[in-house]
Amino acid sequence: MDLVISTISQGFLWALLAIGVYLTFRVLDIADLTVEGSFPLGAATAATLLTAGFHPIAAILAACIAGMIAGVVTGFLCTKLKIPALLAGILTMIALYSVNLRIMGKANLPLLQQDTIFTIWHFGMDKMTATLVIGAVIVLIVAAANYWFFGTEIGAAVRATGDNPHMIRANGINTDAMVVLGLLMSNGLVAISGALVAESNGFADVGMGVGTIVIGLASVIIGEVLFGTRSFFNCLISVILGSIVYRAVIAIVLQMGMPPNDLKLFTAILVAIALSMPLIKARFASMRKAVR
Repeated sequence: MDLVISTISQGFLWALLAIGVYLTFRVLDIADLTVEGSFPLGAATAATLLTAGFHPIAAILAACIAGMIAGVVTGFLCTKLKIPALLAGILTMIALYSVNLRIMGKANLPLLQQDTIFTIWHFGMDKMTATLVIGAVIVLIVAAANYWFFGTEIGAAVRATGDNPHMIRANGINTDAMVVLGLLMSNGLVAISGALVAESNGFADVGMGVGTIVIGLASVIIGEVLFGTRSFFNCLISVILGSIVYRAVIAIVLQMGMPPNDLKLFTAILVAIALSMPLIKARFASMRKAVR
């Protein structure tokens, strides 16, 4: 039971990362590698403020703002300097490595003696259960806020920019501003995820962002394959559930004896299989028709 609660709670904390990746990968149709820098940026910002005596909520909000700034930098490189989106994300990610070291002052910053959001708001529960409850509440609030926002005119313009930028530009919408806004929102959510994971794990590390884009993509793709994409609301729920399923799969393979060093390889293979599922289904359907 402890393993189940721990797996689900981690799934909720990482679901914010998955939602952020979904906003760029599916909504904006951009492969944004900034998340590999903004995730540890959120963790570094929150950890530094916590050790300085700030309230955990203030630390998380500051982490969100730092992530938003990182998204704006990538958006500026992409829209104003006309650097390809993939390369712009890589440039920001590389720069953030040094920024994160500057913020923390060292490569690893422990939080073992610091109050976190999971210790001050535990409501009499143990830390593991408190992490599950608080993580679920935060994710549901974020999902509801995103659902509301993308139902507004500005949100619809952001979605249309990813679907058909030429059409939305012909209607007088500044697509560059929509791209920057989407990247801002995405990396803000990723930074919050980094801050929450750091507070939950009890440390922030400069290298904790390595492979986060693959983890986010795995959650998005697994959620879409298993739970569908019938509507935007359905997509948000699918991404959250996909994050939990991904964490469950990781927990299972670790329990089966897989070396932790092979997790990145396993995740890459899992994402590759999930991405190829539509093609496999189409091939299987055509074979069934040919047999009939």
